[in-house]
Amino acid sequence: MTLPPADTVVLFPDGTTSADAVVLHTEPRSDGRLAVLLDRTPVHPVDPGWPDQGADRATVTANGTAAPLDDAVVGATDGTALYVGEDVPVRRGTEGWAFVVVHLLAGDAPLAEGDAVRVQVDERLRRSLSAGHTACHLASLALDAALAESWTKPVDADPLGAPAFDRLAIERSTILPGGAEDAYRVGKSLRRRGFDPAALGDTDTIAAAADALLAAWLGTGAGVRIERTADGLGDLREWVCDLPEGTARLACGGTHLASLGELEAVTVRLETAVVPGATTLTMTTTARLRDA
Repeated sequence: MTLPPADTVVLFPDGTTSADAVVLHTEPRSDGRLAVLLDRTPVHPVDPGWPDQGADRATVTANGTAAPLDDAVVGATDGTALYVGEDVPVRRGTEGWAFVVVHLLAGDAPLAEGDAVRVQVDERLRRSLSAGHTACHLASLALDAALAESWTKPVDADPLGAPAFDRLAIERSTILPGGAEDAYRVGKSLRRRGFDPAALGDTDTIAAAADALLAAWLGTGAGVRIERTADGLGDLREWVCDLPEGTARLACGGTHLASLGELEAVTVRLETAVVPGATTLTMTTTARLRDA
């Protein structure tokens, strides 16, 4: 068995949607699919640890034959075995382990170790997801700002200095084409930290405050970039955007637009519900591209 000694080189943080690569390893899976590891890839994989953004849609072409990608998942290997998705037993950065993009294709895909391939990502879907992810980060910061007066005690701040409601309360985030959905829980733990649940009584006012801030940010046309320590899948990547209030910097493994100027509008809708022991808040973010 030949398994890569280093992380997959990932190209998607720079917005790349096509690339030439070499097949390093193929392995039949128990579900009948073929796992394929490449030396480099533009494909964004889903990370089961925080599956907010799904895998790219793509094709892998070898020897003139294009095979559609069924899925792409984060995996890891210690050189003796390949672990995929939720079966990965270690954290990123663990010594002796390589983190890899596992490309899953049909079991009869005509790919073999050593093949030179061309990988092409669906550019339209990628851009739509990137718009959704960029809007998601902006909306989380705008929500923090809109709820800044709802705390009775000092708590950790977000990158722009507001109390970090999003980070402290979030339970789930889902990036959608052209938007996102984020689910928050305000329970006993958050109340002890000083958040007043009564602040969520007027969601229309909160959403209006967030929307106004989002419109102001889009008006700056600020650049968006991914900064990373290196080009391996397991290396730290951060979303960075220079906003009037300061530089926003968030750890992020997803894909993004290159500028806020690409967005015509970003708006949010907020809904609350009472569940045993807590109040839940759902934020639905909608992003509209200028050329959509």
